[in-house]
Amino acid sequence: MSKLPHSVQDRVEMELDVSLGQITPVSGGCISQSVRVDTQHSPFFVKWDTSDRRAMFEAEVHGLMLLAETEEIRVPEIYGWGECDGTVYLVTEFVETGSMTSDNYWDLGCRLANLHTHTSDQFGLDWDTYIGTLPQSNTRHETWADFFVHERLKPQIERAREAGFLSEQDIGRFDTLFGKMADWFPKEKPALLHGDLWAGNVLFDESGEPVVIDPAVYYGNREMELAFTHLFGGFSQEFYEAYQESFPLAGGFEERKSVYNLYPLLVHLNLFGEMYIQPIRETLRRYV
Repeated sequence: MSKLPHSVQDRVEMELDVSLGQITPVSGGCISQSVRVDTQHSPFFVKWDTSDRRAMFEAEVHGLMLLAETEEIRVPEIYGWGECDGTVYLVTEFVETGSMTSDNYWDLGCRLANLHTHTSDQFGLDWDTYIGTLPQSNTRHETWADFFVHERLKPQIERAREAGFLSEQDIGRFDTLFGKMADWFPKEKPALLHGDLWAGNVLFDESGEPVVIDPAVYYGNREMELAFTHLFGGFSQEFYEAYQESFPLAGGFEERKSVYNLYPLLVHLNLFGEMYIQPIRETLRRYV
């Protein structure tokens, strides 16, 4: 059971001028500890970790702020974050969740499409982020293929190779795949991505409005985001129909989808182990 450190309790009460009431552990996260904290005003969501993960918390704060600035899709309001006595913490609005309907998923699809209209001159971002606990380099590139290979796939491949997950044959197939990528992807402007959009990072509040959490933002190919929603499921057909109606994808997405998902599969391989090596090898055999 999560027990909010006393130093964090005191800091939150002082900075937000509230009195903390009932503290209830929140399930769902697999990295940091988190709780719901009731106060005389409204409930807060508080999560915390050791100070060596300060950069991870800072990246999340900046990501939430960047998404909020677009006014396209709701994120939890940030009330404060910081570090005290060896603990880094984040305090946000606690989102009371409601039921999900086809209309809610349609709304999510439209909002995501609108988010993806926010663009930049290059692929990447001015600061690095995290995907889970793994650092995610956002060094800028002129083309999506270069960014995808050098800032997404290669760092995870090297990590997996060092851990003994990937064989030399696997590495060779990746190298062959890289040589084919230059002309595979549609020529589109970089789109602002949530970056870690699986079903667990989407909530629907009591009114049914979608809320996204735990971003890993950057400007990338929007097909990357859509591909990831297919990997583990949890998104309705209405979501995809609404997106396609609002901002149609280029032809051939279904053929490219598995290539994009090599990245989250490599991430899961490095985070959770060799159960993810088989779908990676199946994808490599399909394209190489």
